[in-house]
Amino acid sequence: MAVSLEQFKPTKDYLICVDSDGCAVDTMDIKHKRCFGPCLVAEWGLDAWKTEILARWDEINLYSMTRGINRFKGLVMMLEEVDARLTPIEGLFALKSWVNTAKELSNPSLEAVIQANDAPVLKKALNWSYAVNRAIAALPWEVKKAFPGVKEGFEAVRAFADIAVVSSANRDAVEEEWETFGLLPLVDLVLCQDVGSKAHCIAELQKKGYAADHILMVGDAPGDKAAAESNGVWYYPILVRHEEDSWREFPAAAQRLKDGVYAAYGEEKAKAFLDNLSGGKTHG
Repeated sequence: MAVSLEQFKPTKDYLICVDSDGCAVDTMDIKHKRCFGPCLVAEWGLDAWKTEILARWDEINLYSMTRGINRFKGLVMMLEEVDARLTPIEGLFALKSWVNTAKELSNPSLEAVIQANDAPVLKKALNWSYAVNRAIAALPWEVKKAFPGVKEGFEAVRAFADIAVVSSANRDAVEEEWETFGLLPLVDLVLCQDVGSKAHCIAELQKKGYAADHILMVGDAPGDKAAAESNGVWYYPILVRHEEDSWREFPAAAQRLKDGVYAAYGEEKAKAFLDNLSGGKTHG
């Protein structure tokens, strides 16, 4: 079993940090397509525009530079478009105001705000978020899996690198999924939302003694890239809709890290990552 951050001691000179949902574990698409989008349509009674709204929800949350955005920020973006183009969303300003000013965007934070401001739109947002959580919990295990090549990639680099999960997801869910898919025994540490942001987790790991140019963050969303850059460490992208190819290439990328020749390659991969998400365009 992986140890805590406090207990963790490096055993290798190199560190590879890996995001979970949508990066190593193929659960991000299914959660948005079966849970987030449909629950939004149901909560706001938007069946008349269901096909258009679901496609746009996926574009915002999966296939553009807002991939991985906080659920409530994504909700406001979608509802603003609905309000402007399709049908009025009553009280949208109250929800937008909370999203733009709250220190924390979470169910408990929204519950606290509702105690002082019981605007219907806030209650609907909370109902939606709860419904999403129930829908995710009800997803059958057979629709969840690790991306092909993840396990092989970890096995290829374990000889010279420590491996840490760095995720903004719920710890229990991450550990259950990684255990089920046979990945948990291959990692040295699991850091999730209870520890702090991804940038914070990487910073804390650096304090363990790794050189910045010996650390690689593997992720699928702009937030992962930003977390790496804020700490001056390398980034390796898992490209949405090209995840299997990305994981097949991962061992060679990690070897470049070990050989000290990652810089130019990393710039190429970063460009490919941005191109893949730019403008919300889809890629076959």
